[in-house]
Amino acid sequence: MNDQEETVEKKENLEAKVEGTTDQASEDNNDSADETSEKEEVEQVDYQDKYLRLYAEFDNFRKRTMRERVDLIMTASQDVIEKFLPLLDDFERADKNASDDADAMKEGMKLIHSKLESTLTSKGLKVMDVRSGDDFNVDFHEAITNIPAPTPELKGKIVEVVESGYKLGDKVLRYAKVVIGQ
Repeated sequence: MNDQEETVEKKENLEAKVEGTTDQASEDNNDSADETSEKEEVEQVDYQDKYLRLYAEFDNFRKRTMRERVDLIMTASQDVIEKFLPLLDDFERADKNASDDADAMKEGMKLIHSKLESTLTSKGLKVMDVRSGDDFNVDFHEAITNIPAPTPELKGKIVEVVESGYKLGDKVLRYAKVVIGQ
């Protein structure tokens, strides 16, 4: 059946329906078709409503997590900064009470250094244990230069540690800067 024949047939069915000449069977079919289409429309509206609610809920979730992330970023360093305030106070006291006595100054600097080290350690900072003679590992070390190895055992190994490396938990914060023997 082509499109023209289908259109003509539909037109005839509509005319018959309007005139009321269709028989009872066709009326039953139309009633059940109307009920089916009404159910489909109701289901369609329900799906749209559910979709809109789900979309709104997701949008609210997204906005809430963005706000929480911004708050976390803003306050993440608050705890660490509060721990550093006593160290800042110690430096100010050392500056005010600075004297010509080198031993007293050295003693004060050692106290401040140990306090800073213990504060950072309490926050999870660990100093990497890197020594001369250790194997070079790119996961933990940064080679700043190569020099001729002073002994044959130090070829391809660490000759000198220039700067200590640090880890926060298992993550490397700063690679240890080392000199490698060739």
